[in-house]
Amino acid sequence: MPRIRDEWGKLLVRLARRAVEEYVRNGRTIEPPKETPPELWEKMGVFVTLNRRNSPPQTALRGCIGFPLPVYPLVEATIKAAIYAATDDPRFPPVREDELDDIVVEVSVLTPPEPIEGPPKERPMKIKVGRDGLLIEKGFYSGLLLPQVPIEWGWDEEEFLAQTCWKAGLPPDCWLDPDTKVYRFTAEIFEEEKPWGPVRRKPLI
Repeated sequence: MPRIRDEWGKLLVRLARRAVEEYVRNGRTIEPPKETPPELWEKMGVFVTLNRRNSPPQTALRGCIGFPLPVYPLVEATIKAAIYAATDDPRFPPVREDELDDIVVEVSVLTPPEPIEGPPKERPMKIKVGRDGLLIEKGFYSGLLLPQVPIEWGWDEEEFLAQTCWKAGLPPDCWLDPDTKVYRFTAEIFEEEKPWGPVRRKPLI
């Protein structure tokens, strides 16, 4: 059963959009709305993804940052992640004001990551593309990929693990190392159909 109601998902996407626009245009961080439901003040992990409109998934990404762990109230974490996705993603320059009308906003609310136990070679059998996201850690290195990513790229479970290793700055076969920690999580994803357009719950499969 979903934790996040559709109307809450819409609120979070609208909030992320407002946060990006206000910061890009005026350098100001917005406050959570007074009418925010109490459930959205619970601490949850969240990522905000900015995509270019009308681009294939492999080239649409314009920024994506978030918090894997429930360290902030969800409503506050969404604002922070949205601003960081627009301004601090090291893969991209900061979003410009003239880009705002070409960007669609996506919010992924995460369950807490859970460790995948057992022999490393069994890890592909303990995850499922279309359901799980992955977090990989080894030493000072870590990398996360959301559940929608392997679907957009057509990866199977082993490739998903390898790509998450690569995202962490590690060799692609590091998931076979017993010293590598692998976590899985799920996400409820909400996205704009177009800039400021209707918000829908995004199905994974």
